[in-house]
Amino acid sequence: MGAADVVPGVSGGTIAFISGIYEELLESIDKVNLSVLKTWKTNGFKAAWRSINGGFLLTLFTGIAVSILSLAKAIKWLLTNEPILLWSFFFGLVLASIFYIGKQIKSWNIIVILALILSTVVSYFITIAEPFASPDSNLYLLFCGFVAIIAMILPGVSGAFILLILGAYQTAIDTVNQLSDGLATLDFNILKDAMVKFLMLAIGAIIGLKTFSRILNWMFKHHKNLTLTILTGFMIGSLNKIWPWKNVLSWRINSHNEKVPLLEESISPFSYPEDNQLIMAIILMVVGFLTIFVLERLGQNESTN
Repeated sequence: MGAADVVPGVSGGTIAFISGIYEELLESIDKVNLSVLKTWKTNGFKAAWRSINGGFLLTLFTGIAVSILSLAKAIKWLLTNEPILLWSFFFGLVLASIFYIGKQIKSWNIIVILALILSTVVSYFITIAEPFASPDSNLYLLFCGFVAIIAMILPGVSGAFILLILGAYQTAIDTVNQLSDGLATLDFNILKDAMVKFLMLAIGAIIGLKTFSRILNWMFKHHKNLTLTILTGFMIGSLNKIWPWKNVLSWRINSHNEKVPLLEESISPFSYPEDNQLIMAIILMVVGFLTIFVLERLGQNESTN
């Protein structure tokens, strides 16, 4: 989930869903509330810890944090140097996820079909939206964290891409890298600046996670078929963003004075002006597709144990 959340266009929620832990994640987050303190006071820490499924949450979020901290530099390098191959792998991941989630839709009617079309269209227009300018305010980072975490736990909607649209993606990646570098070198000047930005993003994320997980948890319990349809539509629409072959329409200058794409359009690999790396791209799409197949089997085995 951490690796997926780092990349614009790929959702950590998708990984949670196909690995069979998504609904348990939503229920566990929903249980984290003020009543836990009452349970702690009355029955002790162990009872409170069990009531929120603490072992599950701690293990999961530790894995996400370690993944983000360790992979941020690698993902940033791949996005710059091997974008076609990276996007090909993730295209295969999301394509397989669409089939996996879509086949769980139990019944089809006019409302379900309209929900699929509407969510697909909304997701597609999100992928072609023009990003805002980079944020300068800590309060804006708080808002970005709130919105992005909602997308990160929603299969098919990328939190990293929402950050990109809001103009905060580069800031978030730089913050993670600065935090990692500051901890490694014990440079408190770097740490101070990184910690302020990180805390703003984290506080916003915690508020958004707690707020939206309750809504999603309710939807899964009362309107699961419609919810699965909407999630499938979001994932279909997101395919445009992660299509490997792009034509750059406009550029922007990031915080390091580097020229990076601002707006792009999907094109045929045969229209790509440089080496389209088609054979390797197809191989990586298949690898990505099979990765979801393996995760699905692992999730099924876990649920039966």
